[in-house]
Amino acid sequence: MIIYGRNPVREALRGRRTVKRMWATKNAAREPWLAAGAVPVATASAEEIERLCGSDAHQGICAEVSAFVYADADALLRSGERSLIVALDQVTDPQNLGAVCRSAECAGASGIVLPERRSAAVTASVCKASAGAVEHLPVAIVRNLADWLTKAKAAGLWCYGADADSAVDYRGVDWSGGVVLALGSEGRGLRPRVASSCDALVSLPVRGRIESLSVSAAAAVLLYAASAQQIAPS
Repeated sequence: MIIYGRNPVREALRGRRTVKRMWATKNAAREPWLAAGAVPVATASAEEIERLCGSDAHQGICAEVSAFVYADADALLRSGERSLIVALDQVTDPQNLGAVCRSAECAGASGIVLPERRSAAVTASVCKASAGAVEHLPVAIVRNLADWLTKAKAAGLWCYGADADSAVDYRGVDWSGGVVLALGSEGRGLRPRVASSCDALVSLPVRGRIESLSVSAAAAVLLYAASAQQIAPS
């Protein structure tokens, strides 16, 4: 896989994947973290880098890295009594997936769970949108998301789904234990069976004229609400 952008390449060097080769423009090659690395950097023009990575959003650098290794979804359920996991139901936009991964990693989440079908995968564009967060955040794939949520509840986690029409305000929820946040695609939301597999559905109040937040914005709010309670002293 060829990833691109300064943050994704820098985090790949710090993360679990093997960085095989890197290319950078003369200006980008001056970055101290790049020059100090053990992986050789070939000088290339911006046009050459664009051809290599297939995007003009490369910021003057790209790298060939080993394939992304997905985590074990069941192992995430054993990540502790204060687990904080995001389950995304049919979120197909790579930008949204990347943005949620970035918020999840910054909030200290245990990982992300995606359904096997009709979901964005961890691609180079997701790496870029996540600012390299996917290099540190476990991302797992499950065959059936509703069944996995049932398994999560059996493991002692509370499963909360985001639903704009719910009467339960997210600020009134006890997020202090192990939690799974389930969010659906923009426009469609959670599928009925996924929603019914949650312990409760919660909403974020919207006071403006727009009907709802983006899935990535909603994820960020809920993640920090949950994280704030989980790290609060008992």
